[in-house]
Amino acid sequence: MINKSDLLALGNLLKGDLFIDDLHKRLYATDASVYRILPLAVVCPKVADDIITAIKFVTKHNISLIPRTAGTSLAGQCVGEGIILDFSKYFNTIVDFNEKEKTITVQPGIVRDELNLFLKPYGLFFSPNTSTSNRCMIGGMVGNNSSGSTSIKYGVTRDKVIGIEAILSDGSMAYFSSLSEVELKEKFKSSNFEGQLYRESIKLLTGADVKELVDLSYPKKNIHRRNSAYAIDKLLDSNIFDSSSSNSLNLCNILTGSEGTLAISTEIKLKLDNLPPKYESLVILHFNSISDCLNAVNLVMTHDLYSCEMLDKTILDLTKHNKQQLSNRAFLVEDPEAILMCELRANSNNELHKQLQLFLHDIKSNSTAFAYPVLKDSEIDKAIDLRKAGLGLLGNMIGDHKAVACIEDSAVSLEDLPAYINEFSLLMKRFNQKPVYYAHAGAGELHLRPVLNLKLPSDVEQFKSITKEVAKLVKKYNGSLSGEHGNGIVRSEFIPFMLGNDVYEILKHIKYLFDPKNIFNPGKIIDAAPMDSNFRTDITKSVKVVNTMMDFSESGGILRESEKCNGSGDCRKLEAFGGVMCPSFRVTKDEKHTTRARANALREYLSENNSKNVFNKEELKTVFDLCISCKACKIECPSSVDVAALKAEFEFQYNKSNPPSLRTKIFAFNNEINSIVQPISSIYNFFITNGWSSKLFKKIINVAKERSIPKVSSKTLKNYIKHYDNNCFDNSLSREVYLFIDEFSNYLDTSVGIDTLHLLNKLGYKVKTLNNKASGRALISKGFLNQAKAVVDFNVSLFKNHIKISSPLIGIEPSAILSFKDEYLRLAKDKDGAKSIAKHTYTVEEFIANEFNEGHIKSTSFTMKPKRIKIHGHCHQKAIGNINALKAILEIPEGFKADILPSGCCGMAGSFGYEKEHYEISMKMGASLFSYVKRYKNENVIVANGTSCRHQISDGTNVKSYHPITILRQALKV
Repeated sequence: MINKSDLLALGNLLKGDLFIDDLHKRLYATDASVYRILPLAVVCPKVADDIITAIKFVTKHNISLIPRTAGTSLAGQCVGEGIILDFSKYFNTIVDFNEKEKTITVQPGIVRDELNLFLKPYGLFFSPNTSTSNRCMIGGMVGNNSSGSTSIKYGVTRDKVIGIEAILSDGSMAYFSSLSEVELKEKFKSSNFEGQLYRESIKLLTGADVKELVDLSYPKKNIHRRNSAYAIDKLLDSNIFDSSSSNSLNLCNILTGSEGTLAISTEIKLKLDNLPPKYESLVILHFNSISDCLNAVNLVMTHDLYSCEMLDKTILDLTKHNKQQLSNRAFLVEDPEAILMCELRANSNNELHKQLQLFLHDIKSNSTAFAYPVLKDSEIDKAIDLRKAGLGLLGNMIGDHKAVACIEDSAVSLEDLPAYINEFSLLMKRFNQKPVYYAHAGAGELHLRPVLNLKLPSDVEQFKSITKEVAKLVKKYNGSLSGEHGNGIVRSEFIPFMLGNDVYEILKHIKYLFDPKNIFNPGKIIDAAPMDSNFRTDITKSVKVVNTMMDFSESGGILRESEKCNGSGDCRKLEAFGGVMCPSFRVTKDEKHTTRARANALREYLSENNSKNVFNKEELKTVFDLCISCKACKIECPSSVDVAALKAEFEFQYNKSNPPSLRTKIFAFNNEINSIVQPISSIYNFFITNGWSSKLFKKIINVAKERSIPKVSSKTLKNYIKHYDNNCFDNSLSREVYLFIDEFSNYLDTSVGIDTLHLLNKLGYKVKTLNNKASGRALISKGFLNQAKAVVDFNVSLFKNHIKISSPLIGIEPSAILSFKDEYLRLAKDKDGAKSIAKHTYTVEEFIANEFNEGHIKSTSFTMKPKRIKIHGHCHQKAIGNINALKAILEIPEGFKADILPSGCCGMAGSFGYEKEHYEISMKMGASLFSYVKRYKNENVIVANGTSCRHQISDGTNVKSYHPITILRQALKV
């Protein structure tokens, strides 16, 4: 039995990281599959010697290594009882690039889309394109022999792997590539382990009976998406076994798709393709039934398509519950049962037009499609984004019944597809199932998922029964049970049945030639672990009910909210691919700082902890520490896991057992503190800006010494409204709005509030206010939910009888006003009142943009003097509101040109950036924004509508930024 001291000794030998704490082990216990196995430790190797050291260690202690990159595997490939070897953090560089030969050598942890960003200027790309391409990594793609939507045109990963540098199970290094007869003879002569592998594997596969047996047992050769264990059929097509073949022997063919069970790759040499033709159309065929859709596949594939993808109604309906995908589904006509997305490309518009006309004529004449919109440009990007979100969207299924991955990877030849689907449909009826269809239809691969509750023993039994029956059906059509997602735990035990025992014995020999001590990812492909055990949820335990202050009933409680995360890993995407999620991970590259980790940690500890306060875990405190509640997960996570709400609830519950610090109380109740110091604002402002007193104050409350503390205004917005001469305002106007006086505009940025009052009045609106309380934003963020609830209930009661379509509620600070559309709905006692207010609540930018579109606001009200503007948008507005409204209102003046910066999160996040221990990471989060501001500051006005954002810009760049309302007021014609 291995002990902690042994593992610590391993850590001392590594240049990379070793994690043996309970939190990391739990976070790496799952991937994107239904499985959970707690590992002994996690190692993030930094150099090849770390891997060799780990191999020697596991060999000595008779344990295992499980290689992992992004952890997006759907079949349980990268979970196991041994040591997880995570390549994502350090092994992620380009080693060599040969533009002339169109090859590139990379480490396994480089992200597929990141690689293609590098290649794009050279007119090249790595063509296999999975739905997880913005976070999945080349090592994982090689391990699974990934395919993706482009395989019908460019082939699969195995077709692109030229060479692999790998570390073998004895700790030696080897390089595998295509070998001539002379080179192969040299390998035979070698006395090392690599030479033994060549001699023994060739001996094992030699003989006409072996080739004949394999040809009969493996899937049909015209099924190019096939992960039927080790690809010995591909090896047998080389000239060493078939004299008529022109293919040289390359053991990369069996390493690709081996799921880390044979060797550990350190460098991978890839063959590249020219970028596809520039001109593109995407035709979306709409059908009234699944069968009609799939029956059309053979027809559309007679055309030169670059991709042919299918989505069914279940997934399309789930897009309605995700804000980002809701906007991406605009191409849909009526309510189809299924759609087929057909991609056409050409080198000229004229050529594309001809292809398109022929295609549409064929479809209209010979298919049952009832609609066929043609998408171009950005419309295509939105549709593809929706398709890629498909698997993640399945996490949006509310409750314990989920579309589970077990039969979702079967592939058959196109000519067999209609008959196969007919039989499959009958089979599903026998199980009373209406499965989810999500398919690479043009490749004959169908991601078919039954809907099951794996918390019930009966459904666990059905999980295996359905898989077994589908395996029989796939074998009947000589198909592949795994097309691209691999065997892992879920399908490995069916390999003997699919390929036959004689072939399976050959596969076992291959495994134990490479890995005689079974240290590499055991239980996958060979000697399979049971596919109906090691689930995320334990069927022997009842589902825990966890009482919360916030309302999670929409998801079935806080535990089920965390269970919505299916591990698809969208939160690991890099900044280069847009969006905000997840700011802390983008800085640290540490799994524990992902949205996925936070959801997994809650699921783990809430479902197992039986203490009085189930939230009182330091591991949960750790995992939420760098969550800045940006709310990007509400829109960018396909499963819409609301981590900001989860964190607020955690903080509230944790505070019950762990009294908050003085600093936390100061930040939570800053509005009350500001109300006290405001009458003596000049003294207070001197105190916080004076060198010695400011330094002392920051030290006492543990604020970063580098931070500037916001000054309190000499007058509050409420007092300005109360005492200012009403003759300056036209109160006879018929159109009215209610302005929410937030805590930031009231005490810190009063000038922005004053600008808002004057701008709206000059534009024709009577601005009304009520004596509302602060938004409660800080109370919510710091977990003071009892106090926040009192604020919420007061404000809901105050506004509910006033706010309606003709008199909406508008606000200046996004984080404050948008609370009405988010946390208020979870906290308010009067749910109906909160919902009625939320329906007519807008940021001031959204309101003005809507009114301009309705013709109530005119460009003629503003100067035509030119101005160039760069906008940094608030994270909450990106997630809950309409970020495009900022650009829209700043282009109402005809001389203005505004652009929204792709700057991610500013990193300040309320009090987060002030906190001493978070200052450095806050500034790293803001690095992208700072670079844009510095680049554009001389020729552009920098605009940010968030108080924290403007403060962060000032601290990070010494550049003054403005609220958009201030810019518009300045632009008014006098």
